[in-house]
Amino acid sequence: MSDGPVPVHDYNDPELPGHSDATPLLASAEQRAMLMVRNFQDPSQEWRRLASELLGTFFLVLVAAGGPMIDHAFPGQVGRAAAVVAPGLMVMSIILFMGKVSGAHLNPAVSIAFWLRRDFPGRRVPAYVIVQFAGAVLAAWFLQSVVHVSSSYGANYPGHGATQVDAFLMEVVLTLGLVSVILGTASGAQQVGLFGAIGVGSYIALAGLWASPISGTSMNPARTLGPDIVSVDFTSWWVYVAGPLLGAVLAVGLAWVLRGPGGGKSGSLAAQGTIHPQISRPGKA
Repeated sequence: MSDGPVPVHDYNDPELPGHSDATPLLASAEQRAMLMVRNFQDPSQEWRRLASELLGTFFLVLVAAGGPMIDHAFPGQVGRAAAVVAPGLMVMSIILFMGKVSGAHLNPAVSIAFWLRRDFPGRRVPAYVIVQFAGAVLAAWFLQSVVHVSSSYGANYPGHGATQVDAFLMEVVLTLGLVSVILGTASGAQQVGLFGAIGVGSYIALAGLWASPISGTSMNPARTLGPDIVSVDFTSWWVYVAGPLLGAVLAVGLAWVLRGPGGGKSGSLAAQGTIHPQISRPGKA
């Protein structure tokens, strides 16, 4: 980076050693963001990140698949509105409590988008995707064991009157919007802070409220394939893999149009409103 190494301590962060209320504000916003990115890339903490992604995806699928499964087991107890809003609230909570640990991707499409944006190392993507699917499978298995209905009731399928192509196109557009919100509110490859949590959680809830009758608003290959794997029912599976992945790729392209190339300062600072020609211009990141 052209501005030299990031200071070892961010004196504005109370979680780091050396902080006190009387400590002067020595680090700039840019330095703090760079420190956050450097800590996120620390390889010695990889096992914590993977455990965090597994747990976070488990809870996401527990709520997302659990709503319709419980509604099937206990008719009328969980309405459609509650079932689609609950995953958004869960994601909001997960970002707040573990966003600084793993980045709270919870979604293979999100991890791939951060990689394409050059904010996330490609060597870490496979492990993230594996534990995300593992968390989804564990959640579906737990639900099927406790609720005593097939996890297929918690998967996603094209709605009544909608074709697979209809559902695919809806998943593309919805994931384009979701990943755009994530890239726009993230710091580097991390979903962190109140604004990121509210933005992402609200988008998931709002998308579900109006679009779930067409595709189920998965926007996440792990969220749908987890219940599919446990129930061994892969009806329309390609819709919920190809749709979110294509939507994520399009979102990366849109991010380039709006904020320039990712990676370095561009990727870590754009969401904080500090992007300017010197930072965003290729070769300066």
